[in-house]
Amino acid sequence: MKKILVANRGEIAIRVMRTAKAMGIKTVAVYSEVDRLAPHVRFADEAVCIGAAASKESYLRMDKIIEVSKQLGVDAIHPGYGFLSENSQFAKLVTDAGITFIGPSTHAIEVMGSKLAAKQAVAEFGVPLVPGTDQPISEINKAIELAKSIGFPVLIKASAGGGGKGMRLVEREEDIEEQMNMAVSEAISAFGDGSVFIEKFVNSPRHIEIQVLGDTHGNIVYLFERECSVQRRHQKVVEEAPSAVVSSEMREAMGKAAVQVAKAVNYVGAGTVEFIVDEQLNFYFLEMNTRLQVEHPVTEMITGVDLVREQIQIAQGFPISFQQEDLKILGHAIELRVYAEDPENNFLPDIGHLTTYRPPVGHNIRVDDGMEEGMDIPIYYDPMIAKLAVYGENRDKAIENMKKAIDAYHIVGVKTTLPFGTFVMNHPAFISGHFNTKFVDNYFKPNEFKATEFQIAAILAAKILHEKNEFELVSEKGNLTRRSKWLFNR
Repeated sequence: MKKILVANRGEIAIRVMRTAKAMGIKTVAVYSEVDRLAPHVRFADEAVCIGAAASKESYLRMDKIIEVSKQLGVDAIHPGYGFLSENSQFAKLVTDAGITFIGPSTHAIEVMGSKLAAKQAVAEFGVPLVPGTDQPISEINKAIELAKSIGFPVLIKASAGGGGKGMRLVEREEDIEEQMNMAVSEAISAFGDGSVFIEKFVNSPRHIEIQVLGDTHGNIVYLFERECSVQRRHQKVVEEAPSAVVSSEMREAMGKAAVQVAKAVNYVGAGTVEFIVDEQLNFYFLEMNTRLQVEHPVTEMITGVDLVREQIQIAQGFPISFQQEDLKILGHAIELRVYAEDPENNFLPDIGHLTTYRPPVGHNIRVDDGMEEGMDIPIYYDPMIAKLAVYGENRDKAIENMKKAIDAYHIVGVKTTLPFGTFVMNHPAFISGHFNTKFVDNYFKPNEFKATEFQIAAILAAKILHEKNEFELVSEKGNLTRRSKWLFNR
């Protein structure tokens, strides 16, 4: 394999290219007109504009991406995550064109892309499932009877769903019909597929996932778990590895279940098996993501495994470079997704100009980003600026390192999730490990957060003055204050 095209943008494009270059493989970037000056374009050995700013006119143009690949003699295409990464049609078009798709088979993508098909596939392998139906349901009377047999509350979920779309919580029998109609309508609008199913609602759940790798030689391994329960709008913001509540016995059981899920579709490449965990720490299969995850850095940090390198080697036909017994958990890692979002305003995107952008550097800090000072945050794509990941020899040290890294991360021009990250790291529920997917709903109060953010802003302003050599920082009774060097140091 001599040349790889990365069918993506931003930080994930650079992250894939970095490993490819380390392996001596040439890289090709594709970009939209609005991304013509983006760092991932300059980082690649070759770069080609494939269309206008809108995703459907550029990064989702399957025909254009394959055309460019053929013109430039590309051996393989890495889809990153998002965009076309879980599109079975794209995977088929790539392989039909004689190009290697760095990812699983079309069959695996199709099966795991449907929650119903996935449940049916893994049921034969003894994987724990949330009580419910593994067939689509449309008749209201049948839905009511099923919900009563399961026991309220129940969830109505879109088979092709994700990100909370097409999902409805129903607590009373009389609400079934209305909520089913709404779920079906939303599923059709979002995914073009109105299939829904019903399952038991797990109260106070945790979201814990297992990283897996499979190769073409029949080997499948799991690389331990990631805790992904701090979410907003059913989407992750803070992830860590390992989980604070998973014992060695539970880890092994979840890992073996994840391997069985992968075996159900003869999985090849990197994938993630997601589980929902109840208050008694019973775990149930949720879904499988057939791609590299946003939060993969925390797994890399605690295992020492370069997941992108493994992806590329597996795609070339090599076996996984290690065995299950070779893996050990070394320390603890935490990742914060740095979004251009306003936490005070329901985490809505805050698009703008990066007048200041200075990421932290140092030992045990990793920043995967695709932005730089002076750039605008495009309105056309996901507003993630970077992934800030830290490592520590234990969880307490990792939390402390994250707080320091956030303090050293200077972004001016847009609201970001950095102050929210500080809020999480300082919250007793997170520190204790006793939290679930309702963390934001239960603990995050914008009014209280605003006061905290003001204090952070005051400290940052003092630091900037200090950096300009106009003031010095002085600790007085535990409070950080400033005083003029001119007055005190003449």
